[in-house]
Amino acid sequence: MKEDFYDILGISKSATAAEIKKAYRKKAIEYHPDKNPGDSKAEALFKKSAEAYEILSDPNKKAKYDQYGHQAFEGGFGGGGGMNMDDIFSQFGDVFGGAFGGGFGGGGQRRAKGSNLRIRVKLNLEEVAQGVEKTVKVRRKKQAEGVTYKTCATCNGQGQVTKIANTILGRMQTAATCSSCSGSGQIIDSKPNDADAQGMLIQEDTVSIQIPAGVEDGMQLKVGGKGNDAPGNGVPGDLIVAIETLEHETLKREGDNLHYDLYISLSDAVLGTSKDIDTVSGKARIKLEPGLQSGKILRLRGKGIKSINGYGAGDLLVHVNVWTPKELNKEQKAFFEKMQGDENFEPKPEKSDKSFFEKVKDMFA
Repeated sequence: MKEDFYDILGISKSATAAEIKKAYRKKAIEYHPDKNPGDSKAEALFKKSAEAYEILSDPNKKAKYDQYGHQAFEGGFGGGGGMNMDDIFSQFGDVFGGAFGGGFGGGGQRRAKGSNLRIRVKLNLEEVAQGVEKTVKVRRKKQAEGVTYKTCATCNGQGQVTKIANTILGRMQTAATCSSCSGSGQIIDSKPNDADAQGMLIQEDTVSIQIPAGVEDGMQLKVGGKGNDAPGNGVPGDLIVAIETLEHETLKREGDNLHYDLYISLSDAVLGTSKDIDTVSGKARIKLEPGLQSGKILRLRGKGIKSINGYGAGDLLVHVNVWTPKELNKEQKAFFEKMQGDENFEPKPEKSDKSFFEKVKDMFA
């Protein structure tokens, strides 16, 4: 069972945004890799603290966590469970302030991060309902073999340059990303002729994407480290996967529920019958009781879409529509005219002659 995020940071649920940030900064400094070199336990606590801060510092994520707990972030949408050190430093480095020489890790040098790539993946309703693994081909920038680097002379390998300015408040010191090396602390010394100025080649890569059940149209899934490589052996970018769902021929989705329109004849509605209907896992046979009314909704529990948050599955709602014929032959028309003129005819099935309706069924067979 995962540890509570509030307990990890040592705060209460009523903590303010400022208190959450202060608590995280304290934990991050305590377990920072520069302060605990080679300590795997401290590194694990450092990552846990960052994961907790990622959720609790975002009002929307915090609200979901308060309501659903860890399950709200299962499936790869918005949780921090897959964060590595570079992700943490990239996203939350400013929280450390000047605790580690104005930077973080590696003596203040910040590793550059490659750009993200975006693709769109189309899913049919069956794949959405069950979850699926997709294999796609992506053209991405990758570090060419044989590239060598040397220390950037502008920033002396720090990735940042310091500027001092005289102001009315005194001498102010600021740090900015080095423009010569883009913050990597290194510049290319030699590279293959077919590589670009940053030592990159565009290559086709095969990426496997695990898509959880219950995704919706427009959702985005992040595949870490499958974007473009970064110059200077930096951190690769991510692959952002936009989900596009295809319409089903007979099933309509509404949240985790599915809707199906079932059309039956008048005789089937009166006498009852069995019908095959579509579900996301194939055909299913349902029994229709005699006297079924048009507009009736039959509920098949658990036959809808699995919840992305892990709370079971929705239902399949079958909407019954009794078909009324628009055109009648001479025999059929006479039959209904007789039924209409019979003052003793009682239209309630339980009080009617079953053989009468069996004749109707034979007429429209």
